[in-house]
Amino acid sequence: MLPFWVALQFLSSLPVSLPGMPAPREMGRSLLFYPLVGLLFGLLLWLASSLLQGAAAPLHAALLLALWVLLSGGLHLDGLADSADAWVGGFGDRERTLQIMKDPRSGPIAVVTLVLVLLLKFCALWVLVERGAGGWLVLAPVVGRAAMLGLFLSTPYVRAGGLGAALAEHLPRRAAVWVLGGCTLGCLLLGGWAVMLLVLGVFAWLRFLMCRRLGGATGDTAGALLELLELAVVVGLALG
Repeated sequence: MLPFWVALQFLSSLPVSLPGMPAPREMGRSLLFYPLVGLLFGLLLWLASSLLQGAAAPLHAALLLALWVLLSGGLHLDGLADSADAWVGGFGDRERTLQIMKDPRSGPIAVVTLVLVLLLKFCALWVLVERGAGGWLVLAPVVGRAAMLGLFLSTPYVRAGGLGAALAEHLPRRAAVWVLGGCTLGCLLLGGWAVMLLVLGVFAWLRFLMCRRLGGATGDTAGALLELLELAVVVGLALG
């Protein structure tokens, strides 16, 4: 179960302590457990939503969103911010885009992107809360983290020597296909065809943009992918 604890420590702010630095093989295998971490997040959100029954819908949605951000420690929001800055400031140039992603500072494009994404997610949660659709809260965290697994499975990692390079190199590819198949079936049963087609469309579009600009993915673009797919799921459910 070490790969699961590696995944949980990396993807969450939960207090997880490992005995030491995991071996590259364990790092690669941890990708298989990313959807399970998403399932854990979704169940915690569902539990929180159940406990908040009776609260005003806007407050209910805001508290769920705050818990959602806290569970991940804002890790993927940081990747989204860096990607937004780099995509606009890179002016289509690969090396300039990669260089901007390394800059820890956030520019106005990053701030606007984060505000819009969080605002849309809050509004979608508000709609779902008013419908009493607590079980649907499980779907978005699972889809987002399964998408990261799918990205590393299907897309070159462009930064040599980084953590993502070790993940991609040591990912058990056959097992990853089975995990993604199971996630797809589960998401179809819970969200239906419309949401699944939306997810696949957004994933394909974002992957295309990464490959065209960078020739592959980075850790920041993987985080951006997760956030945007989570957003697509909750907005799709709210509009459905």
